[in-house]
Amino acid sequence: MNLQEKTISTKKIFDGRIISVQVDEVELPNGKTSTRELVKHPGAVAVIAVTEEGKIVLVEQYRKPLEKELVEIPAGKLEKGEDPEICAKRELEEETGYGCDSIELVASFYTSPGFADELIHVYVAKGLKKLENAAGLDEDEFVNLMEVTLEEALELIKNQRIFDAKTIYAVQYLQLALGAAK
Repeated sequence: MNLQEKTISTKKIFDGRIISVQVDEVELPNGKTSTRELVKHPGAVAVIAVTEEGKIVLVEQYRKPLEKELVEIPAGKLEKGEDPEICAKRELEEETGYGCDSIELVASFYTSPGFADELIHVYVAKGLKKLENAAGLDEDEFVNLMEVTLEEALELIKNQRIFDAKTIYAVQYLQLALGAAK
C-alpha cells in the first residue's frame, strides 16, 4: 500500500521567529481527507562534549514550555542556510566557553515527526579546550554550566533533571562508547 498523503491545501496559522504553524488538508491513502497540524522548524544541532578529565559538559536552563529547569547538552537552532557543523561549534562556544579541535557528526534524527519537521544533528566534540575570549550567550539566553561524570549524568536522568531526548541519547551514546572501549 502507498502510504503517502497528498496535500490538498495549506493554511498558515502562525509565522514566528523560531517556528511556523500550518494546517494542511490531505488526501489519505484510502481516498478520504483529513487535516494535519504541522510545526515547521529550521532544524537544530546538539553537541556531546567531554573534558580531558572525562566530565560531560552540560548546561542547565529554564524551559518555559515545561515551566522548569532542565540539564541538557549544548544545543541550538540552525540559522537559515547555516552549515550544521559550523552551528555546532558556535553553540558549543556560546553556551559553554569551550572550543574544540574537531567535531564529528554522530547522528541526525527528527524530534517529533508526528507533528514537526525539526531535524536535530548531534555532534561529538573532540579536543575540547577552554577559550579565553569565547563568544557569549544570546541576550535572551541564560545558562548554568555544569561538568559531570557519566555516573552523575545517569543520576540526573533518574531524577528527571535530564529529561529531554537529545541529552538522554548523548548520555547513552557515551555509556555505549565507554563500554565498547573496555
